[in-house]
Amino acid sequence: MVEKMRKFENIHILLWLLKDICWVSMSEIAGIIMIFPTLMVAMWITWKNREFPSESAHNLAICAWICANSVWMIGEFYFEDSLRPIAIVFFIIGIAIIGIYYIYWGIKKIRE
Repeated sequence: MVEKMRKFENIHILLWLLKDICWVSMSEIAGIIMIFPTLMVAMWITWKNREFPSESAHNLAICAWICANSVWMIGEFYFEDSLRPIAIVFFIIGIAIIGIYYIYWGIKKIRE
């Protein structure tokens, strides 16, 4: 199972890189299209790892990060970069997820 998951994680990295290459090369349609497989694979990986709190937290944060990057990209493509405040919200959500996990993990370690 671990090897199969690793293959999906590697595919996810490829999709993410393709999305970001579309972004920096100003390939608007391809960039928008690449949001969907990138986010869907990230969500699938998150779902498959749901029984592992560490993996779940980090993968949820990655989903928030992809959403943030996607909003930022769309803002640059179509809205004169005015969507950054919305992208920042997604980045903060990702940081909050990780922060909550590590606070929980730290408290758990202290109690042991």
